[in-house]
Amino acid sequence: MSAILPGSGQAYNHKYWKIPIVYAALGTGTYFIVSNIGYYDSIYLALKNRTAGLPDRYSGIYTTDDLFILKDYYRRNIDLSILATAALYGLNVVDAVVDAHLYYFDVSDKLSLHWNLQWQRNIPAISLSLHFK
Repeated sequence: MSAILPGSGQAYNHKYWKIPIVYAALGTGTYFIVSNIGYYDSIYLALKNRTAGLPDRYSGIYTTDDLFILKDYYRRNIDLSILATAALYGLNVVDAVVDAHLYYFDVSDKLSLHWNLQWQRNIPAISLSLHFK
């Protein structure tokens, strides 16, 4: 469900407190994508005007080399913002799926994990045992 509508898987699993976190994360990622696209377009237009010999809004502020560097910088930020937002979207889906699979998992006191430190030929070894009562 979260793959279609982010947060709906969390609602289905009755984890309502996660829904604002999902939308805050995706909203923040979307903000950075849109913001970086705006900066990139502004720099690109200024660079295009400057190479055509027309005045631009960054005349006297940035050199042409600076504009090339800024164009590459914002292009990289757009790509990173898209990747981060896609990763957050995937994390939303994985969280909903894992939570749905573990919804009926038994975490009662009857289930316990014990560990024991042993020495075998002067080498420490840890043994783990899982007990179902």
